[in-house]
Amino acid sequence: MTGNREDRKKKVIDVLNKARAMELFAIHQYMNQHYSLDDMDYGELAANMKLIAIDEMRHAEAFAERIKMLGGEPTTQKDGKVVTGQDVPTIYAADASREDETIEAYAQFLAVCKDAGDIVSARIFERIIEEEQAHLSYYDNISGHIQKLGDTYLAKIAGTPSSTGPANKGFVTATPAE
Repeated sequence: MTGNREDRKKKVIDVLNKARAMELFAIHQYMNQHYSLDDMDYGELAANMKLIAIDEMRHAEAFAERIKMLGGEPTTQKDGKVVTGQDVPTIYAADASREDETIEAYAQFLAVCKDAGDIVSARIFERIIEEEQAHLSYYDNISGHIQKLGDTYLAKIAGTPSSTGPANKGFVTATPAE
């Protein structure tokens, strides 16, 4: 551990807020994509995109709760500008890249927490990294299907239902959030 307690706590709050800003951006981006996919009648893809956005909402809230517990102020700013009007292949390639970058950043943030001796915040990052990895795997799989099968794959998805069930269920969590 380097630095005094207050300096270490500030470093942790800073990385938690950076992560929260990344999550706030992801929520906005994924919900925009959810609406677009639903409008294009790709219900199954739209439904999963909404569930992933709900996971990101849970992540943003977990970061905010920890920031408040440490005496900080959770950011309300999102880290990025939402890209609109993407075609389906672009959505999944871009989201896979975004999730990969997020995992890399969170691994660095996890190291900051461990270096500061904040195991509670480190555990939050460990859990969320696992969930981001599930999102990355999903986006990579869909991107791969689109690359290999193109319109055949998308035709199979067209017209599928976009209902996600209870609003508190996310992509990673099959049961309602607690």
